[in-house]
Order: sequence, then structure tokens, then C-alpha cells
Amino acid sequence: MKRTGNKKKLLMVCEAFGGGVFTYVSQLCNDMVDDFDVYLAYSLRPQTPKNYKDFLDKRVHLIQIKSFGEKSLTNIPNDIKIIKELRKIEKDVKPDIIHLHSSIAGGMGRLAYKGKNNTVVYTPHGYAHILMGPSKKSTMYKWMEKILGKTNSMTLTCCESEDEVAKKLCKRTAYIETGVNLADLSASLDGIEPVHNDKFTVFTLGRACVQKQPQLFNRIAELVPEARFIWIGDGELEKELTAPNIEVTGWKPRKEALAMAKGADAFILCSLGEAIAMSLIENMYIKKLILVSNTIGNKSVIEDSVNGYVCETPEEYAAKINAAMKAFPKELPERAYQDVLEIYNTEAMKKKYIEFYNRIIQEDNAVKR
Repeated sequence: MKRTGNKKKLLMVCEAFGGGVFTYVSQLCNDMVDDFDVYLAYSLRPQTPKNYKDFLDKRVHLIQIKSFGEKSLTNIPNDIKIIKELRKIEKDVKPDIIHLHSSIAGGMGRLAYKGKNNTVVYTPHGYAHILMGPSKKSTMYKWMEKILGKTNSMTLTCCESEDEVAKKLCKRTAYIETGVNLADLSASLDGIEPVHNDKFTVFTLGRACVQKQPQLFNRIAELVPEARFIWIGDGELEKELTAPNIEVTGWKPRKEALAMAKGADAFILCSLGEAIAMSLIENMYIKKLILVSNTIGNKSVIEDSVNGYVCETPEEYAAKINAAMKAFPKELPERAYQDVLEIYNTEAMKKKYIEFYNRIIQEDNAVKR
């Protein structure tokens, strides 16, 4: 495939093309097209928007990978097929940088690409072995990360605390903070009336799964019966949300979810780990009081008692909520909002990415001479 002008070629590989990773990767592709010749090799998932092409700049070259599947990394014949397909894409595109997104693309891509003629970058978007909690499967994923960390690749994480984990798993690391598109978010919020609540309202948003710790959310609600708690979403562990003051709404259209967010007083993210959750950044922008778990991702964004609260136990969450019900700490959401304007936005992220890609191309070219 011919190079467009003098632009360097950037190949994104994304198996988990849905949810937050879809938002991140599509935005990144769009932000890079002015400076790079961008190719996106992707796999369709049930969560991938039907009109996904509408989210992408027309200059992004799309390559669908059909061999990716849920059994990748465990089905050896299919894994060999994926590796062959990935290598063919590399041969056709001849990229200067290959950027692998999430665990499966990161695993298969690091097996397929040796980085002899380009630079291979891997972004986990939250390490799977941390997000899934202690289990045999998480131990296997951690072991695989250590082995693949010895390959000729670089790990680029989404925040400083995730970078600290990466340093224990591979030789070469860096991080660039995740950001939201402020123009799009502001436009989405315009004209949305907040849902009126009679009680102090605390909410979260996401799938009720191990990573999001619904049992912890439930315990916090039990400790603050005077407040209303809302879980926007559903999932396999929805049955753990049993407190009488919790409402599980199921998944809502974006406008409805934003109306509920605008009407709430506080946002909780009590997960086992994150990269940086888009929902966290969005609610900082909406000026909600933020309470998060003391884990990777969350603790990089929220500084305790400065722009929100970092909590360890359900009792600690409950104490902060009770205190806010008596005297709301307005200065914390205001500081969180300013942090989004300065750091956690796509304009800041775009500048850092362009700098990063150009720097590693120069460094690797110097080494390979």
C-alpha cells in the first residue's frame, strides 16, 4: 500500500472494538490522520456500533480481521490463523508503527510482529489479570504478560499507576493520559435537563461484573440508607445489588444516562482496576462529587480530598457520602472539572500522541542504523 505523501504509516490493531476501547481507538485514529497515514485492523464484536464507520474519518484505511474470536489465545489452530493474517496485513501496509490495543490484540500481535522493520506498541487498556480479580485465568494472563513483555515491543499505558504495573512486566514503558472529546461531550450535554431527585443521589455506570465490584456498591448503599443509589447498566452479578435503596436501571440511551448523571450528586467507581474510565472523566466534567477505589487508573486521576475521594473500605465511602449530605464539598468537583480542561481531554492527548509516535520512530531508526 502506497504511502500518502511523506507521512509515516501507523497501523492500529484492535480486537476489542466495542465500549470504551472503541471510543478511545476511533478518536485516536481521527486525531492522527492529519499527521500520519492511519490504518485500522479491527474485529467486529456484538458491542461494536452498527454504524461504526460513521465514527471514523474517511481517511482512515479500514481492514477487518475475521479470524479474531472469543477463543483467541486458547485455540492454537485459530491463533496460528490469526498470526498469519496479522503478518499479511503488516506485509501489505508496511507500517512504521504498529499499535496493539487490549489484551487479545496485544497477545496475538506481539507473537506475530517482531519489530524488525517497525516499532510495536501495546496498550492494555487495563490489564486483564487485574480487572478480572484473583483466579486461575488471571494468573495465566499475568504469566503471559510477563513472557510477552520480553518481546521487542513497548507498552504504552493510559496513566501513571498503570505504567507502574507495566514496569514489572516489560522493559520499555511510557504513559499518556486518556482524555474525552470536550466539544462532543459539551454538545451532548446541551439541552439535557437533569433528572430531579428528592434524595441525595449516588450513581455508577457499567456492567455488573467482577471488575466493577457490585457487592461493594451494595454494601455502601446499605450503610447510607438515607441516600438513593443508582446503577446504570446490568450484568451477570446484578443479583448482588439487593439493598432496598438501590435502583438498577439497565442500560440507558446516552441522553437518558446523561440526564441521570446531571441530576445525581455523586459518582462512585469502586472497581478492582481501570485504565482510565471514560465515565470517570465525563463525570468530573459534569462536576459530580467523585468517589473511587484506591487502585490503578482511579488513583492516578483522583487525589484524595483534592478533586474527589479515594476510599479503601465501604465504611470510608459511607462516611464521605454522609459528610457530603451535611455539607457538600463544592471545591472538589470544581477542581476535578479544571483537571479535565487541562489534562484529561483529547486535545491534550492528541499533542502527546503525535510527540510520542514521532519520538519512538526517531529513536528506533537510530538504533536500527
